[in-house]
Amino acid sequence: MIAISLRPSGRKWGTISFASTLHLCPVLDLLLAEVPDGCRDDLRLGLQEALVNAAKHGNNLDPAKKVLVEFFVLNDQYWWIISDQGAGFSPGCSCAGDLDAHSQDINDIGECGRGLYILHQIFDQVHWNHSGTELRLCKQVKGRSFLSSMRQSSFQ
Repeated sequence: MIAISLRPSGRKWGTISFASTLHLCPVLDLLLAEVPDGCRDDLRLGLQEALVNAAKHGNNLDPAKKVLVEFFVLNDQYWWIISDQGAGFSPGCSCAGDLDAHSQDINDIGECGRGLYILHQIFDQVHWNHSGTELRLCKQVKGRSFLSSMRQSSFQ
């Protein structure tokens, strides 16, 4: 089951919660509804990775545990805050600094893993909370006017 709280009129945020599952297509569609076409495919890949991690590794695919996603737009930044009910996560390395920009082979990444590599390649900001149960992702989309988009939005 998916619970949705879309942006009320005049607000710039929404929330989605769902039982831990890997059937993420409808969730991703909702989270990307207002994202410009030019960056939607990349963001879909990144969000899918983050949601799979929360449901599978965080919540161990326990259907009694929920994944919560808060999403909002601030100026030209899209934010997603993904929380799970698991024991927490510690990346064990400073992935942003450990990724070799010159590596042509994704298998050379080492301990950070492919998922973390993908997140750092797609999003401008990737942050975990202290307990490792919440991931904050941000993507800046230049030239986006939030107010003009809000007037046309079906989420009002």
